Amino acid sequence: MSPSYDLERLLCSSGARTVAGVDEVGRGSWAGPVAVCAVVTDMSPPPDGLTDSKLLSPARRTALAAEIESWAAGIGYGEASVEEIDTLGMTEALCRAARRALSELPERPGAVILDGKHDYLGSPWAVRCQTKADLTCVSVAAASVIAKVRRDAFMATLGFEEYGFADNAGYPSPVHQEALAELGPTPHHRLSWSYMDDLPRWRHLKRHRNALAGEGQLSLFG
Repeated sequence: MSPSYDLERLLCSSGARTVAGVDEVGRGSWAGPVAVCAVVTDMSPPPDGLTDSKLLSPARRTALAAEIESWAAGIGYGEASVEEIDTLGMTEALCRAARRALSELPERPGAVILDGKHDYLGSPWAVRCQTKADLTCVSVAAASVIAKVRRDAFMATLGFEEYGFADNAGYPSPVHQEALAELGPTPHHRLSWSYMDDLPRWRHLKRHRNALAGEGQLSLFG
């Protein structure tokens, strides 16, 4: 499936002067920030092979990201830290990261397409949630590639080679899980998440967030 401008054109026909495609990465990671990218285009043909970042090899993603950087009319990128995730919950962290990304665009978009079913951005933004938008919408597909490449590059700079961050970007790979069980969490780990309950030696380090802040991803071993 190749992404199109069908939804972007529909929103422009309804009065939006510009439309930003927004996608996130790192929601299910056990370590590192959650990142959001916003992309605005001039509706010109996108780089060849543009699609959801998860369908691309790392080498192809990196090459495509460079093409997107020179092609897009505007790119914004924002992160929410591990501290924000642990303190505020994932929904608020995503909201903050998205607003940071949108604030970097050349102008405020008239409409925002969010990949998925849930509006984590909210008022006063004119939000359109679209399932599989990273497959069907050009601007969101572009955002998915930039978000993935930039966050992966950041995770690779963190060190802690035993945890494999350069390869797993903080997601629970076998190498990551084994290091956690043996060495415990690093300063980059999300300590409020339930995987901490499965680490008997390190369970005492778990952070307990105010219930009113909501919950993050409930990722477990196994």
